[in-house]
Amino acid sequence: MNITRKTLVYRSRRSPQDALRMRLRELAANRVRFGYRRLTVMLRREGWRVNPKRIYRLYSEDGLTVRTKVRKKLARRSRVPTPRATRPNHSGAWTL
Repeated sequence: MNITRKTLVYRSRRSPQDALRMRLRELAANRVRFGYRRLTVMLRREGWRVNPKRIYRLYSEDGLTVRTKVRKKLARRSRVPTPRATRPNHSGAWTL
């Protein structure tokens, strides 16, 4: 397999965007229910020139996720069996 020397020694020229990463982490910590799309809107309002794809990349690289809401458990109720039909064309579930 032939690999060029340039490919082997390649270093990315992209800036690490540390300031953007820090601000994204701060916003995500304050707003735990906001995803990357909503955070993109907030960053744009602050004056950052950002792209949703870039924010998604940084968001996922940093391991950020939207926290899921914990559902309240409903009180346990006893189940009532549905009444059976007593005549033709009669649905027992509609008349309680």
